[in-house]
Amino acid sequence: MKKYTSIVRRLASLIRRDGVYPLLRKATNVIQREGLDGLKRRAISRPAPNHDYAEWIKRYDSLDHDAIELIKSDIASMPTPPRISVVMPTYNAELSWLIEAIDSVRNQLYPHWELCIADDASTSPEVRPLLEQYAREDSRIRVTYRKENGHISAASNSALELVTSEWVALLDQDDLFAQHALYCVAKEIIRQPQARVFYSDEDKIDVQGKRHDPYFKCEMNIDLFYSQNIICHLGVYQKQLLDEIGGFRIGFEGAQDYDLALRCLERAGVSAFVHIPRVLYHWRVHSSSTAATVDAKPYAMLAGERALNEHFARQNIDGSVTGTPYCYRATYRLPEQRPLVSLIIPTRNGLELLKQCIDSIVEKTTYAPYEIIIVDNGSDEQATLDYLEQIQAAENIRVIRDDRPFNYSALNNMACAHANGEIVGLLNNDIEVISETWLEEMVSLAIQPGVGAVGARLLYPDGRIQHAGVTIGVGGVAGHAHKLFPRDSLGYFSRAVAISSFSAVTAACLVMRKAIYEEVGGLNEVDLAVAFNDVDFCLRILEAGYRNVWTPYAELFHHESATRGLEDNPKKVARFNREVEYMLKRWGDALTQDRAYSPNLSLDLEDFSLAWPPRVAPLSLEISQQEKKVTA
Repeated sequence: MKKYTSIVRRLASLIRRDGVYPLLRKATNVIQREGLDGLKRRAISRPAPNHDYAEWIKRYDSLDHDAIELIKSDIASMPTPPRISVVMPTYNAELSWLIEAIDSVRNQLYPHWELCIADDASTSPEVRPLLEQYAREDSRIRVTYRKENGHISAASNSALELVTSEWVALLDQDDLFAQHALYCVAKEIIRQPQARVFYSDEDKIDVQGKRHDPYFKCEMNIDLFYSQNIICHLGVYQKQLLDEIGGFRIGFEGAQDYDLALRCLERAGVSAFVHIPRVLYHWRVHSSSTAATVDAKPYAMLAGERALNEHFARQNIDGSVTGTPYCYRATYRLPEQRPLVSLIIPTRNGLELLKQCIDSIVEKTTYAPYEIIIVDNGSDEQATLDYLEQIQAAENIRVIRDDRPFNYSALNNMACAHANGEIVGLLNNDIEVISETWLEEMVSLAIQPGVGAVGARLLYPDGRIQHAGVTIGVGGVAGHAHKLFPRDSLGYFSRAVAISSFSAVTAACLVMRKAIYEEVGGLNEVDLAVAFNDVDFCLRILEAGYRNVWTPYAELFHHESATRGLEDNPKKVARFNREVEYMLKRWGDALTQDRAYSPNLSLDLEDFSLAWPPRVAPLSLEISQQEKKVTA
C-alpha cells in the first residue's frame, strides 16, 4: 500500500507542477517507449536532484547481498570463464593508494584473473617489500622489477610480458576497479565473441574516497574519439591484438593508452570496440593526476596530439589534429578544386529575417563556390516579392516559386532536385552566419568517407546554445543536446566544444553530399511535413551505413521558428501529434537506444543529467532474466 501511496503523491506533485495535459502527453510517450513497467518505475523512482550522483549510486550502482550471491552463482555456472590479466605499471606510488588499487583487484567478485605488476625501478624503499608480500600471499599476483626507470610505456610493456591470459585490463597504480568490474567484462567477452576491445563508463574518486563526476559514455564514436580518448578507463584489450600492434610505444607517455587504442582501431576496426554502460573504474583525483586537470600533465596533451596525427598519416586521412585546452580538434583539408555547394533556403514573407540570412551568407562566408536556392513558398508581401526579384540579379542566387501548402520536406526535396552542387546545404531562413569559415568546416567533414549529414553549432540570439547535436528519445522523440547552455559552456565532458558523431543533427543548418541525400530518398514529405523530418532523415542515413557529425566550429545564430510559428492551434497540434505517432511507429525501440548517448542519461531533459532510473537493467535483474531465458 505504501508503494501506491507514493505513486499517487508523485503524480499529484507532477500535476501541480506541469498541468494535466502535458503530464498525460509525457506519460503516453513513456508508455509507448518503455511500457507500463517503465511508467511505474519512473513514478516510483523520483524525485532526486538530477545531478545527485551519490543518491544515484545508492539506488542504481550498489550491490546488496542478494545481488552478490547471484553474481557468484552466475560465475560458477560459466562453462569456460575467460581469464583476464590486469596490467599495472608502478613507480614510487603513494603506498595507501597502491594498496587500495591492488586490493580492488583482489576483492573482485570474478576470481579468474591475474595481476601483472611492473615496478619501474622505484626509489621508495617501501614499494618492493609491499609488492613482494602481495606476491607471496596470492599466486595470481606476478611482479617484475625493472633495473632502470623507463617511464610508463616501457613499464607497461614489462607488465605485458608477464601476461598469460587472452585478455588484458589496464589499471593505474592509484585507481580502483568496481568490485563487479571483471565480472561485467567477462560477461561481455562471452556474449560478444567478435569484440577485441571493451571499454566501460568511469567516474572519479577523491583522496577521501568520495565518488563523483561520472562519465557515461556512448558506443564507439569515431569523431568523438578523435576529439578525446573515450576508451580510457576501463579499457580491456585482446592480448593477441596487443601483440599484433606491438604493445605500448615509447615516446607517447601521458597518452600511451590513447596511442594504443588508435593503433588497435587501425588493426581491428570500429566494430571490434564494445562499450559496457556501467561504471567499472574509479579514477583517483589528486594534484598531479590527469583526472584533476589537463594542465597537470601538459605533455600528455602533446603526446595525444602526436598520436592522433600519426594515426591520420597511417590511415591516409588528409587532415591534422591540434590540441585545445579541452579536447583535440581534427581539421580536414579541402581539395584544391572545391565542390560547388547548393544552399537551399525555404521562405515565406519574413523579409527582415530572410535578408539578414542572405546578407550574412554573402558578407561573411569565405567558402567558394556556392549557390543559393531560395524556395518562395507563397510570399504575398510586396516588399518580400520585390526583394526576391532584386537578389536574383546575383549570378549565384536563384528563386523558385512553390505555392503548395507548407511542407518543409517537399520544399527541400524539390529544391535539391534543381541543385547544381555536389554538396547541398539545408538552411532555415532564420539562420544568421557567425563564423566566416562555417562552410569550409562543414564541407570538409561532409566529404569524408562514411560521413552523411553534418550539423552546426546554433545559438539563440542571446548567445545560449540552441543546437549542439540531436539526442534521440529525449522528450519523447528527440531533443537538442545542451540546449540553453551558455555559449562558453564546455557541456557534458566537453561534448559542446568537440566534434562528435550524433544520431541526428537539425536541418536548420545541415550540409551533406547530394548523392547521399538522393540515395536515402530525401526528407519524408508524406508523413513528416513539418516536424521530425530531419530526425527521420538522419536515422535513415544511419541505416544506410553512414554517420552523422556535429561540429562546434561552424557557428550560426538561429532565430528559431520565427516565421513558421508555434504549435498553437488545434490543427497544428493534431498534425504534430500525427508526426509523433509516425516516428514512434517507424523507429520504435531505436528512440530509446541512441548509440551516441548513454542509457544512464536522462530522456526527459536535454542537459545530460542522470536517468532516474537508467535504461540499463540492474545486474541482479539482468542475471534473473538470463536464467529465465535459459529455463524457457
